[in-house]
Amino acid sequence: MDGFVRVPVREQDAKERAKNFKEVCLGYNKEEAESEATRCLNCPNPKCVAGCPVSIDIPGFIQKVKEGNVEEAYQVISKSSALPAVCGRVCPQESQCEGKCVRGIKGDPVSIGKLERYVADTAREMGIKPEGAKEKKGKKVAVIGSGPSGLTCAGDLAKMGYDVTIFEALHEAGGVLVYGIPEFRLPKDAVVKKEIENVKSLGVKLETDVVIGKSVTIDELMEKEGFEAVFIGSGAGLPRFMNIPGEQAMGVFSANEYLTRSNLMKAFDENSTTPIMKAKKCVVVGGGNVAMDAARTALRLGAEVHVVYRRGEEELPARKEEVHHAKEEGIVFDLLTNPVEIHADENGWVKSITCIRMELGEPDESGRRSPVEIPGSEFEIECDAVIMALGTSPNPLISSTTEGLEVNRRKCIVAEEANGQTSKKGVFAGGDAVTGAATVILAMGAGKAAAKGIDEYLSK
Repeated sequence: MDGFVRVPVREQDAKERAKNFKEVCLGYNKEEAESEATRCLNCPNPKCVAGCPVSIDIPGFIQKVKEGNVEEAYQVISKSSALPAVCGRVCPQESQCEGKCVRGIKGDPVSIGKLERYVADTAREMGIKPEGAKEKKGKKVAVIGSGPSGLTCAGDLAKMGYDVTIFEALHEAGGVLVYGIPEFRLPKDAVVKKEIENVKSLGVKLETDVVIGKSVTIDELMEKEGFEAVFIGSGAGLPRFMNIPGEQAMGVFSANEYLTRSNLMKAFDENSTTPIMKAKKCVVVGGGNVAMDAARTALRLGAEVHVVYRRGEEELPARKEEVHHAKEEGIVFDLLTNPVEIHADENGWVKSITCIRMELGEPDESGRRSPVEIPGSEFEIECDAVIMALGTSPNPLISSTTEGLEVNRRKCIVAEEANGQTSKKGVFAGGDAVTGAATVILAMGAGKAAAKGIDEYLSK
């Protein structure tokens, strides 16, 4: 291998993996990781660090991998990230750290994500834990939501010495990591649960089945239970629909419901008691990572799957790797296509969907070219299930039960980007509850910024 080409990563064969829920990417072994690590130039002013939303010392940890010292590499990463085994798998590295890697100018960038995954997985096998606080501050902080932003904020505050309790609405911790991202991209027991255990090992307490705004309000946490600051990382779990005729038919799902059944309820498992639609032919509407996750899940449950997206290949918002894997597995992409009506049979079940061909018109304010319908180009796709993967917005329960908490017109909580401070004193927020649906790593970055903000607020 010359220094311009990255060490390839082993993957499950496409024909095999299309029938199972085992992890697609198999990661690096020791030799592969150390060989890839030698490609890092250890730049004096590393641009990759600036591309990382949680500012991991990337050359620092890669240097330790080169030396064969996984324990020290893990401690370097865990100073900045609470969830390295998760990030190594689901971060869009190609547009962040790897997108800034100097190696990428004349060849392949260093596989930073795969190296992070190697370090986290090896450290887990060796039983290595992150280092906790030297001394306690004796101040209580509540964290709402145990997704990526909540876990990151809680982990950072615990390392600073705060007494942190996470309140989770569902029966299992992890947020979108357990209910949104499929098993074949992110194993739940082997990876997510272990990362949560690491956060708990820092002294973080975790209470499940607590719906903030219903079980207890934010004001009650602060006034009656002695929490001096609160971080809201409740995510964006409210699905969006198209509001087209026939959308109420049976067999039409939000990607949220479909993926939650499959992931959190283990409906993909033959022995599960949770029902899930095992479609013969399924249409997934949308082009983001969630659409790819829903499509690839439906395929594994036995369906022929079509992804319908109103823009072209270049505009697909999903990660290139996800699109590549989906195509390898046999998913059909109907691009420049938009649904206009869903048709049901006499029993109310989906039987087909009418779509119209699109072309790209002039660029809009964001610079993206807007899709325009081609008159008279309607056609029908027969199907027995439709999954809408069109993004999500925050559930208004918390904002509607918290006096003085400002939200914008999209029902997202208004918070300062630099420190997570909301309009309510002592209350901070970050992640999808603030931005609307975004990536795991951006939610983690917001949790990190808020932990710093809470520390500054409580230190005054």
